[in-house]
Amino acid sequence: MYKEKLDAYIDAHKEDMLEDLKTLVRINSQKGETQPGKPFGEGPAKVLDTAEAMLKRYGFQTTNYDHYVVTADYSDQEKKLDILAHLDVVPVTKNWKETEPFEPVIKEGKIYGRGTADDKGPAIAALYAMRAVKECGVPLKHSLRLILGSDEECGSKDLEYYYAREKEAPMTFTPDADFPVINLEKGRLQKGFTQKLDSGRGASVLHIQAGTKVNVVPDTAKALVRGLIKEEVQKIADQRKNHIMYILEETEEGVAITAKGLAAHASTPELGHNAICGLVGLLADLPLETGKETWEAIAEMFPDDDFYGEALKIAMEDEISGKLTMNLGILNYDGTEVKGVFDSRIPVCGSDENVTRVLDQTFTAKGFGIEEGNMIAPHYVPADSELVQKLLASYEVYSGVKGEAQSTGGGTYVHDLERGVAFGCMVPEVDNHMHGDDEFMTIDMLLMSAKIFADAIVRICG
Repeated sequence: MYKEKLDAYIDAHKEDMLEDLKTLVRINSQKGETQPGKPFGEGPAKVLDTAEAMLKRYGFQTTNYDHYVVTADYSDQEKKLDILAHLDVVPVTKNWKETEPFEPVIKEGKIYGRGTADDKGPAIAALYAMRAVKECGVPLKHSLRLILGSDEECGSKDLEYYYAREKEAPMTFTPDADFPVINLEKGRLQKGFTQKLDSGRGASVLHIQAGTKVNVVPDTAKALVRGLIKEEVQKIADQRKNHIMYILEETEEGVAITAKGLAAHASTPELGHNAICGLVGLLADLPLETGKETWEAIAEMFPDDDFYGEALKIAMEDEISGKLTMNLGILNYDGTEVKGVFDSRIPVCGSDENVTRVLDQTFTAKGFGIEEGNMIAPHYVPADSELVQKLLASYEVYSGVKGEAQSTGGGTYVHDLERGVAFGCMVPEVDNHMHGDDEFMTIDMLLMSAKIFADAIVRICG
């Protein structure tokens, strides 16, 4: 049986895997300034060069696509499978405790460092799966290609460049999400809205600063209100029955209001409490002399804990992708103009007709200007497809549990590929601190992922 050979190979090469992963993690591959021959800067180009040398050392035929991506081909046979991973990483802070971001450390069965989970660790797992199949002599009828990109975190211009030159494989998976398999990614709509508003005289809002990223449920929102006293605002705040804490401070200019909620990702807003919604709701309740209708309109469209667009009359769901979600991620006001941005994740049943157009009409009717633009369509590969079924079978062999195809409100590296799904390397019950401080990959998961990928390669290409 090939399974025992592949498993033994991967177990025997554990230390090699970890050393190769350390080599990649030591390279700071955050996006930098474009240079000649280095479209995403010094770090991404360096990590691609390092990976290409690694791939050549293990006997694979490589191609460097002008430092956008590097590929490794298994053989000269007709290709049936692409494995798509990326080597760029998100920015880092100075708050790491277990190690420095680019100094990988192994502790208690985990390897720490930026990129260990997203996505250098999974890339190494895929590489060693290919090595195992090749060096164990498992016969394949079709070839496969490992594609290593360098711009997943900042817009995937690497894939735009690559797929302008190469065709999509009959099947593709990216080890850049969760097991078992993510075969459905919701559509996405982000739009800004504006309204001119002079702060005028008397009781009014002077400015608002709330939210930094539209794809994050904001946990803090701040406003300055003049013409009212702290006790008056406090009394109204105390009457609001929500999950928001209001912190008030009397200043020379007026009452400074800080609304504190709970952060979450915009794809799962129900896990948080939106501080902007809580702040605007309070402003709408205040006895303002100027601008009250504006804050009332925003509060009406984005009430507290309305995660699903019900107030905007776009609530919908379907069996395969779940509910539409809505997040008001940014709201600013400088005394002359209100500017906001929202993020909605759309199920398969959604469309520009029943989502985008409805929102455009709603905002326009309330006196707001709204940006032009259509939604990014949902991505869906049927759960009964050959690709999904074979990946689930490989997962089940090693996990020991029944695998089912999953949907997500987030987007993955394969969102724009007709025949691509996300497959590993995380499991929901483990917080790898992806994009956060002390990011790590459990070594057992790294090894198991390599075994699962090797099994999947044989099932698809053998």
